[in-house]
Amino acid sequence: MDPEPQQAFTVDQCINQIAQKLAAANLHYGHGAIDAQSEALWIVSKQLDLSPTEALNHLEDQISADQQLKASAVADTRISTRKPLAYILGEAWLMGVPFFCSEQSIVPRSWIAELIIDGSLEPWLPADGNALDLCTGNGSLAILLALSCPDIHVSACDISMPALSVAARNVDRHGLKSQIELFDGDLWDAIPEPNEDNVFDLIICNPPYVNATSMNALPAEYHAEPALALAGGEDGMDLIRRIITQAPDYLSERGAILIEIGNEYENFKKAFPQIPAIWMEVSAGEEQVLLIQAEDLR
Repeated sequence: MDPEPQQAFTVDQCINQIAQKLAAANLHYGHGAIDAQSEALWIVSKQLDLSPTEALNHLEDQISADQQLKASAVADTRISTRKPLAYILGEAWLMGVPFFCSEQSIVPRSWIAELIIDGSLEPWLPADGNALDLCTGNGSLAILLALSCPDIHVSACDISMPALSVAARNVDRHGLKSQIELFDGDLWDAIPEPNEDNVFDLIICNPPYVNATSMNALPAEYHAEPALALAGGEDGMDLIRRIITQAPDYLSERGAILIEIGNEYENFKKAFPQIPAIWMEVSAGEEQVLLIQAEDLR
């Protein structure tokens, strides 16, 4: 741990000091922060009991010596363990919304979150509609969907009971137990058998999709996450094949399924050349997230 600082620092100075320490450690980013400066802001804001965005309005405030020491200790832990910062702090932010986070599930992150917040999915979300978050993990996407569309019902499922326990904590944290229903099981096996009254207008899914070669090359930060939530088989499409095969049974007539595939665009096109997917534009480009309408799956 660093020695106790002898001078008073501003919040901004403390952030910059932490950022320099992180930048020198050759860490990998992408679990809720894009670089050392972003993680430093996150670390310092946590000591101030503020969100990272709120902390930006307090950059010229003084930070106590105790808060400096605690922030520095978090940075040391981040460097020595190579764990995602969200696990160390027990919290992650996605689209400005806080989520409880633990190593029982992957860190909340998905390009789908952007599409929920910007309203791109509203054409498939009628009033009193039904939505499903397949492979919900920590529950963050289901929660963002429920917060954005308070008049819909959201089902969410996952094969991992530890992940679902994290999701349940997050659903409770945001007061959404009456709007979100959690199910445990392997993909479609988790959901009640479909019938006329039990189909979905929109299914969203951020499944395990990392291909085997990429899994072996992932940085330490990703290996700290459950492999079950990342590994998608030899070409990354193992679960996606199962998802797409049965999706028509669970979609309403004018429904759609939205799937994140990350960097597996070429593998998806090779596996499903016959599907007229609609590629959705997100900040990472137009090859990360696709939408398939029910009529194109039948």
